[in-house]
Amino acid sequence: MAIAACFGTFLEWYDFLTFATLAVVFGPLFFPSNDPSAGLLASLATFGVGMVVRPIGAAIFGSIGDRIGRRPVFMITITLMGFATVCVGFLPTYSHIGIWAPILLVGLRLLQGLSAGGEIGGSAVYLTEHAGDSNRGFKTSFLQLMGPLGILVSTLQIALLQHYLTQDEFLSWGWRVPFWVSLILLLVAFKARMALEETPIYLQLSKTEARSKNPLRDNLKDPETRKRMFLLFFCISAGGAVLFFCVQVYTSIFLKTSVKLAPQLVDQLSVYATIALFPLTILSGWLSDRIGRKPVIVSGLILGAAFTLPAFYLLQEIGGKADSASANQSIFIVIILIGLSAILALVVGPQTALLAELFPAKTRNSAATLPHNLAAGWIGGLLPLIVTWLNREWASDVAGLCYPTIFLATSGVVALLYLPETRNNSLQK
Repeated sequence: MAIAACFGTFLEWYDFLTFATLAVVFGPLFFPSNDPSAGLLASLATFGVGMVVRPIGAAIFGSIGDRIGRRPVFMITITLMGFATVCVGFLPTYSHIGIWAPILLVGLRLLQGLSAGGEIGGSAVYLTEHAGDSNRGFKTSFLQLMGPLGILVSTLQIALLQHYLTQDEFLSWGWRVPFWVSLILLLVAFKARMALEETPIYLQLSKTEARSKNPLRDNLKDPETRKRMFLLFFCISAGGAVLFFCVQVYTSIFLKTSVKLAPQLVDQLSVYATIALFPLTILSGWLSDRIGRKPVIVSGLILGAAFTLPAFYLLQEIGGKADSASANQSIFIVIILIGLSAILALVVGPQTALLAELFPAKTRNSAATLPHNLAAGWIGGLLPLIVTWLNREWASDVAGLCYPTIFLATSGVVALLYLPETRNNSLQK
């Protein structure tokens, strides 16, 4: 059951983040321009569009999950995501249909964003409600591996395609292959999800008729729930999203465009860092069961504020001297990327359990999914675009990273002062 839930979430992330991995490629294909940075900005903006509409999907599907059950939502969201992603793989480029190419691409990104909004957050509630009261942080931390795993599989595919295809072949049709593969993954995930059972907590709510008729409205009317939704949004979800996109998304873009390393080398180094993130995330979830969710998450936010900007300065300094033959420089880059991954793990490891533990059962799905996707969509999803734009305005490759640094520092202080400890909370209430 847990494997089926996680596999579906992996597919959502794989589909959603393959676009981010190919952002540099999509620029000239769908947004041709005499200025390469303008094409990249347009491509990143299209990626951001999918993130911006995630809260709308969260509001719609989160409320449905509280009213009719967690399981039906999973079937809808995975179908929607799979359909949109496969269509991207068959989409004509600008050279074939002109302005309709970017318009259709943006439309498909909107569908992906709506789907992700219902899936990501709702899956955390589903898995946590099945996890029981003991070692919830450890058990549910595996769900957080699905995002990095989605990037890893996507990156490996693209690296293999770029290795075996010429550049012209890759730009002509090779970039479409990861989107075509998602059709096979969709069929597997859909069959697995057909076997999912509703959570025991939701079934109990159904028997006692304790379900909320308008869960989103009830959440916003309750002062304590509103406070916890804000803390989830600003500290846990936004902080985690900022770190995720800095570490898992923007580092690749930065090394390819600003440092100008070979794309194949960047993909290879990113794979090593992503593999290291897996045990670090599980370790952080386990640690949160021992010392509490709050100290683990606050540590990650503060460390992220302290070391993100220096890490990118080092990447620029070391990477500027690296090439395919410079093994020592590549090792130093991997060490920096793994260090950033360790900081990310501190925030996301306990995140799945905390999302569910913060809220009462009858409105939990909507209370958790809306702020989580609002933060991931509006704060994290727009991060690469904002940082790239600030770098361009300030004529610097790293100055824009002041934005995530200030955000992480602020959210860390707020979490330290106001975030409640939840590891011993009962999920039945």
